[in-house]
Amino acid sequence: MEEPLILKNDHPAATASVEEDGLQQKSRNESLWMVYLSTFVAVCGSYVFGCCVGFSSPTQDAIREDLSLSLAEVESIIYSMFGSILTFGAMIGAITSGSLADLMGRKGAMRLSSAFCAAGWIAIYFAQGVVALDIGRLATGYGMGVFSYVVPVFISEIAPKNLRGALATLNQVMICGGASVSFIIGTFLTWRALALTGLIPCGILLIGLFLIPESPRWLAKRGRQKEFEVALQKLRGKDADIVEEAAEIKEYIETLDRLPKVKLLDLFNKRYLRSVIIGVGLMVAQQFGGINGVCFYVSNIFKSAGFSPSVGTITYAILQVVVTLLITQVIDRAGRKPLLLVSGSGLVLACLITGLSFYLKVNELALNYVPAMAVTGILLYIGSFSAGMGAVPWVIMSEIFPINIKGAAGALATLVNWFGAWAVSYTYNFLMSWSSYGTFLVYAAINALAIVFVIKVVPETKGRTLEQIQAAING
Repeated sequence: MEEPLILKNDHPAATASVEEDGLQQKSRNESLWMVYLSTFVAVCGSYVFGCCVGFSSPTQDAIREDLSLSLAEVESIIYSMFGSILTFGAMIGAITSGSLADLMGRKGAMRLSSAFCAAGWIAIYFAQGVVALDIGRLATGYGMGVFSYVVPVFISEIAPKNLRGALATLNQVMICGGASVSFIIGTFLTWRALALTGLIPCGILLIGLFLIPESPRWLAKRGRQKEFEVALQKLRGKDADIVEEAAEIKEYIETLDRLPKVKLLDLFNKRYLRSVIIGVGLMVAQQFGGINGVCFYVSNIFKSAGFSPSVGTITYAILQVVVTLLITQVIDRAGRKPLLLVSGSGLVLACLITGLSFYLKVNELALNYVPAMAVTGILLYIGSFSAGMGAVPWVIMSEIFPINIKGAAGALATLVNWFGAWAVSYTYNFLMSWSSYGTFLVYAAINALAIVFVIKVVPETKGRTLEQIQAAING
């Protein structure tokens, strides 16, 4: 007798099939717990990053009063934090991040970065003057620079290909979360207490690193075969078959090992040039589109447009976190490239709306509509940035570089990112003095060029292993 093509729910074979599917799903969920734990530990570094960025805004007046500083000294501190010391520390961290991650491992680099951040927060807490504040900010800036490279790289190297985009996007979620939480609780806590809260994620990270495995790809690159297999098995589950994945990783690394050792100038050889152009180009697009000008001076933008700075900034912070969190749900289904294109289009429109609001204000036209237009433009800007251009460049950067150039190329891309952050934050006030609406037209033009770059140059990387992506790009 033939089995029916469609089994009823009470049929023994159907029941067995349902039970088998349930067991397989349970097994898959159990096998991923180490990937989730490892990602959580790593993104504690991203949260520290966000805390560093968000510390200054709610503490400026309190620091001035507590340390009895003059207005000129406070302005000097603020300038150092945003335009110089913090970002210069991050650039130094970016320069060394690739070498540290290659030499010490991804976990070792995160340990060192966390130690620098903890030391920086302690220096800020005990500060009695400008020098200690600047030393603390330099140390936390260095830690930020290392974290900004090593966290997305570590996540991309441990995650299964179907989850890599979503998990890597959590890096940006936690940066936004750290900055937003610091801004909000900074209105209730003293500035010294706020500095101490930065130690909490540092402590969680340092403890958590003892519980998670090192990147299997880094271990394989270092020739530590036994540790490589143990780490990969932990990440995929004790009952998972890792033979095929392990063979693919080892074969790819053996191919790379036969190539000459790469120096910085070798990145511009034809073999690696496309991946370098993609990585660096996305960092240029992310930063020079104006995000740090908008981010660092958002309160002033709302104030100059005639809108409540506190209400506007809190709304801005919440929107940033919510949209970035939503992106984690769709990045592995929608793909990286569509998100970048939607994000870039929104940024162009947002800059045009904000620019128009300033044009109307300068020329005293339709003044009743100026605050609403400015708020709409800024919120659309941060929503659009969070929808792709904020997180996706870091995801793609962590995917496209072969492991033999990942340290040098990743450090270069991260350095370009931090240089862009400094350049935009430094020039923003000069541009606004030149022309408030012209500033946003410049940003709109840069974001439009970014859309062209994504269409012409950036590949789609979803659903492919790192080795497949890198082989396709670099031949």
